[in-house]
Amino acid sequence: MTASTSPFALQVPVVRERLANGLRVVLSPDRSAPVVCVAVYYHVGMRLEPQGRTGFAHLFEHLMFQGSPSMEKMELVRLVQQNGGTLNGSTRYDYTNYFEVMPSNALELALWMEADRMRGPVITTAELDNQRDVVKNEIRVNVLNRPYGSFPWIDMQERVYSNWHNSHNGYGDMEDLDAASLEDVQAFFDTYYSPANAVLIVVGDLEPEHALGLARKYFEDIPAAPAPPPADIGEPRQEEERRFSRTDPLASRPALAVSYHLPERGTPEFYAMGLLHQLLAAGDDSLLHQELVQHRGYVGEVDASLNFLGHMHNAQTPLLWTTVVVHDDDVTADQIVDAMEGVIAPLRETPVDAESLERARTKARASLLRTASDSNYPRFGLTDLLGAFELFEGDASRVNDIDARFAAVTPELVMATAREYLRPTNRNVLMLEAGAAS
Repeated sequence: MTASTSPFALQVPVVRERLANGLRVVLSPDRSAPVVCVAVYYHVGMRLEPQGRTGFAHLFEHLMFQGSPSMEKMELVRLVQQNGGTLNGSTRYDYTNYFEVMPSNALELALWMEADRMRGPVITTAELDNQRDVVKNEIRVNVLNRPYGSFPWIDMQERVYSNWHNSHNGYGDMEDLDAASLEDVQAFFDTYYSPANAVLIVVGDLEPEHALGLARKYFEDIPAAPAPPPADIGEPRQEEERRFSRTDPLASRPALAVSYHLPERGTPEFYAMGLLHQLLAAGDDSLLHQELVQHRGYVGEVDASLNFLGHMHNAQTPLLWTTVVVHDDDVTADQIVDAMEGVIAPLRETPVDAESLERARTKARASLLRTASDSNYPRFGLTDLLGAFELFEGDASRVNDIDARFAAVTPELVMATAREYLRPTNRNVLMLEAGAAS
């Protein structure tokens, strides 16, 4: 891949190494501030968990904060905060991550703590019961007892995907969570939390040889184990439109979500779809905003995404491009879908003009730079990108190719991509009826 000529393209230094036990190490020095982000990405997420254990990846994220033979419960959190740092973890479709943002003089401490966590948690029956209840309460608060709580991400994926790995509720089924035992916890850890199934990423104020030496010191003696076989998450080509509806007893206004299956990650069509997203739904100048909000007044705003739990760069495919709107009772779903089709159809038949395509590239570049410079956790946005590209494309340095991949997209490719992926027979329409309407 030829590097982009844009002065705004990512030009990130990347050092990659694989330790003897299979752990991949990715380092990216940035001396602009005395801060480092240390993260470990495990290649297991909501859709990679085994059948009968829905929500187990999410449950395990919580369990990994509950202490180890070397650290008491919550001691890791206390040590990070005492050293002026912050931390978090998350469960996504394809990975679970843990990270600390620390002053660079605490790099060794952060690496020791993550290596200690990788060696294994100490989980008692009481801790398992406690964290199981925490996860179940999180489901109640964020999904079951909140208007639009499962809309559209859980509702759509359960209906659109045919492969169980993609269609099941990764937040967790209450019965599966209740059935989890200490033996299940150990089996899950042994299967998915091995060095060979993980990537260690360190970004910030570091000297690569020193950081690599510390990584070897603390991680390389963790016993090796084979990475689990990859789950089959493939989906068949959709051949006809699908329509679904459900009532949300807590929603006060109806809502509509329209999803299309995306091209395979890393392909030219995938990046063309990224630019179609910018053209159609990113910002007030986007085609769908202009049509649905400004021209017709059907809705007050248009939201869209290529990944319910992130962005286009930090997940494997299959993914869905989804547009979501909340509308009044006097506007029907058919009116909105027809108006959307009126905007999309010309893109399938006529190459987009050069000015519009360049504007879409500029917006995509701006979005990428915002992602890489995540202001909530310094250095984490770039850390997340590097971890995703190492896990899903086998080379973290490919983050530097993103701008060039967008630059290589031609008007003809945009048209061909719209013709294949934004066709009505690849469309899924989910209508949410308002059960709490006065």
